[in-house]
Amino acid sequence: MNEKVDFDKMNGLVPAVIQDADDGAVLMVGFMNPDALKRTLEDGLVTFWSRTKGRLWQKGETSGNYLEVVSVDIDCDSDSLLIKAQARGPVCHTGSRSCFPLQANNGTGKVLARLTRIIDERKVNAPKGSYTSRLLSEGPQRMGQKVGEEAIELAIAAQYLDKQRCVEEAADLVYHLLVLLAAKGISLQDVEAELEKRMGEAVQS
Repeated sequence: MNEKVDFDKMNGLVPAVIQDADDGAVLMVGFMNPDALKRTLEDGLVTFWSRTKGRLWQKGETSGNYLEVVSVDIDCDSDSLLIKAQARGPVCHTGSRSCFPLQANNGTGKVLARLTRIIDERKVNAPKGSYTSRLLSEGPQRMGQKVGEEAIELAIAAQYLDKQRCVEEAADLVYHLLVLLAAKGISLQDVEAELEKRMGEAVQS
C-alpha cells in the first residue's frame, strides 16, 4: 500500500484519521510516514510518526490502549488515510474515548459494541463505586461463576411464560459474559470470527 500513498505533498507525512470501526466516531488524528504505515500494516496496531518525539510511536505503547486495525483506506488524492480500528481503552490522553469532545459520547453503533467499549474503559480507569470495575478486580474465576449463575437464572426464567423476565435475565447473562471476555482479553470480533468459521464448516458439511 505504501507505493500508492503520496508522501511528498507534506514532506514525507500524511494525516491519518482514526475512526471507531463499530460506530464511526472519529477518535483521533495523527501523522504517518512510510515506516509508520508499513509497521501499522505489519503489526495490525496503529503506529504514527510523532513530530514531537521525532520517532515512530505506536499508540498504546506505554498506556496499553492500543488501536487494533480493522481496515485502511486512501482518499482520492492519495494523500490522506482513513483507518478504522478497535480501541482497547480510552484514546485521548485525558482518559476520554475520543480526542474530539463532541465525538466522545457520539455514535450510532450497536449496543454490544458500546457496552464492550465501556467495559474496556473500566479496565483502565477503574472508577470508585463501579460494579464493572469490582467484577474485573475479582478475576476470571469469580466472573466465570457469575456467568454460570446468570445462565442458570435464564434457564429457570425460560420455564415460565413471562417473556420480559427472559429478556432481563438474558441481558444480565450477556453483560457478565462481556465482562469475562474483557478480563480474558477476548474481543467480540474474536467470538464473531469463531462463529463465522463454524458457519462456514456447517455449510460445507
